[in-house]
Amino acid sequence: MLSPVITLSIFQKQPNPQEFAAGEVIFEEGQPGDFMYGIVEGQVDISINGKIVETIEPGDVFGTGVLVGVKKRTYTAIAKTDCKLAFLDEKRFLFAVQETPMFALNVIKNYSERLSRLQHMV
Repeated sequence: MLSPVITLSIFQKQPNPQEFAAGEVIFEEGQPGDFMYGIVEGQVDISINGKIVETIEPGDVFGTGVLVGVKKRTYTAIAKTDCKLAFLDEKRFLFAVQETPMFALNVIKNYSERLSRLQHMV
């Protein structure tokens, strides 16, 4: 079993975390993006076509698709509570994967599980 603790520790090391107030849109479905996010504090709602399909928590990652070839965001992310989010661009993502291979497995597992859940909801 992979632990979100590994992911959380990587994101806690990132400089300049962003803070979002409850209800604030982090990104919208269809927008281009250059970063994946990790939740350091708070909760984030994931929605598709205006319907909340998942709530994610500290240690969870989202927005990963744009780093693996998906051109635009496939869902909307909204801060459910006040949040502190760290982010990785492609360069930092590759560094984190090189330094901590288990991080790559966490990200892949998270991405594939979310994709599977979202496909069943559409």
